[in-house]
Amino acid sequence: MNRALTCALTDWSPKLGDNHFMGWVTVAVYVAAGLAAVFAARALTGTDSDMRRERIFWRIAAVLMLFLAVNKQLDLQSFFTAFGRCHAKANGWYEVRGQVQLWFIIGAGLFCLTVLAALLLLLRGLLVRLWPALLGLFFVSLFVLIRATSFHHVDELIGLWFGGFRMNWLLELPGPILVMLVALRRSQASRPLFRA
Repeated sequence: MNRALTCALTDWSPKLGDNHFMGWVTVAVYVAAGLAAVFAARALTGTDSDMRRERIFWRIAAVLMLFLAVNKQLDLQSFFTAFGRCHAKANGWYEVRGQVQLWFIIGAGLFCLTVLAALLLLLRGLLVRLWPALLGLFFVSLFVLIRATSFHHVDELIGLWFGGFRMNWLLELPGPILVMLVALRRSQASRPLFRA
């Protein structure tokens, strides 16, 4: 394990992963979505079960969005890829890494589906107002899974241009934007009306 960690840290170092305009726009969208989720959680001040459950949802969304903002530039998944490659070479299973990748993707997909199912259960009765945010989290999870595969043909697909936009942007940005819009709407709806 130590040998694989040393090897991975040799292959990877923290640096700006997407140091270009759209990379920083994406970071800003994730940060805005995370902050909007924080504001939504703080605005829901009621003590009933629905308010408590919705606050939990917004806190989970905030942590996820802010983590992805940091990850967008630190490129932490590249560290885990390097660690996996080093571990595979050190333990003699590098030649069958494709099978391991496939099982990893299946496991990660099942984990994401389990988390989304748990959120559906948590949000029962609240989905009428929160389903677009949940859909946004689904899009984010799907994009992360697509990126996690890092197969050559997937990398080619997300590098394509479509109508002046990279496919990568079209796949990544809708999720956090949906989360942000719903969070902002919930923050506004939860504020008490001030009267003159």
